[in-house]
Amino acid sequence: MHSTVDVTDTDREQRRDRVFDRLDDAEVGETVAVTADRDVHPTLSQYAIARDAALDRSYEQTGPEWEVHVTKRPPEEADDPYAFDVRNLPPARRHAVLTDTFDLLEPGESFVLVNDHDPEPLYHELSSTHGDVVGWSYEQESAGEWRVEISKTGEPAADDDGATATFDVREIPKPDRHPTIHHRFANLDAGDSLDVIAPHEPNPLRREFRQQYGDGFEWEVRERDPGEVRVRITKTDADGDRSEPDDANADENADADTEDLTVVQELDVRDRPPAQRHEAIFDAYADLDAGEAFVLVNDHDPKPLYHQFEAEAGPEFRWEYRARDPGEFRVLVGRADAADPQSSPPEDVEAPF
Repeated sequence: MHSTVDVTDTDREQRRDRVFDRLDDAEVGETVAVTADRDVHPTLSQYAIARDAALDRSYEQTGPEWEVHVTKRPPEEADDPYAFDVRNLPPARRHAVLTDTFDLLEPGESFVLVNDHDPEPLYHELSSTHGDVVGWSYEQESAGEWRVEISKTGEPAADDDGATATFDVREIPKPDRHPTIHHRFANLDAGDSLDVIAPHEPNPLRREFRQQYGDGFEWEVRERDPGEVRVRITKTDADGDRSEPDDANADENADADTEDLTVVQELDVRDRPPAQRHEAIFDAYADLDAGEAFVLVNDHDPKPLYHQFEAEAGPEFRWEYRARDPGEFRVLVGRADAADPQSSPPEDVEAPF
């Protein structure tokens, strides 16, 4: 005989509270049946980390209706630190679950993140909200399995400046800067803000925001000093997500000299974790011979990549939009003969910050 807890149709916080309360009441050896409309693996892992608990799990039913039987073992059998394997979680859920897990830690506590790629962007996101109390130690770096011990080394300093997060882009690798900021902005509530610190005002990022969010944000330069600009981006109530630009501008970035390029592959990166996308794209470009191209398929405008290619790839680099539809952007990325004249860059291109 076992007790039950139903967390169907609950949000993340409600689900966590109900499961935590029921497992707190359970005795060692007791089994709790958790029914849900999604996998509760993240919630159970958070409980094991926050309560230093040992749990046995048995999946009785999986998707779309889930039933998991959870049995408490003696506390001395708990893993220390607990290994939180997120490889089976959809990439879009991982950061939210992991930042939530870090919030549950007390100073001095830790867990080991197991991921299928280098989770460095998570470090920058955690640091943006918690400052210098994020401990980060790589234990394993291998294909398909990265293990990082993440610890909370102290209490985060109180921030009365009003920003939910602060990103100093000078400390973030260039390919991760824009994706990291967009991801954090997407998780803000209306009225919340994030600060971006850059060597100069990040106008390319501002244009990306205008294109994707329309009137859904406010942009304020709060400090402007030589070599350092602080910009506050506030999420407004406006429903401004507009990833599709006006048709009149659809071809503004087209290169006139791409007709002679031979397309050798289509690279669809939509199912890849965000941290793996740039690497796959740059690898595909490196494999091109002169006169070849590939078609990149992405779920949002990959404009930040243009800035990086334009700065690093040389005059033979070519870029042409083929489609700009919600959820599907198609761009021809090519390598022309180095002797060909370089095509004109898009009108709104500036150096990446």
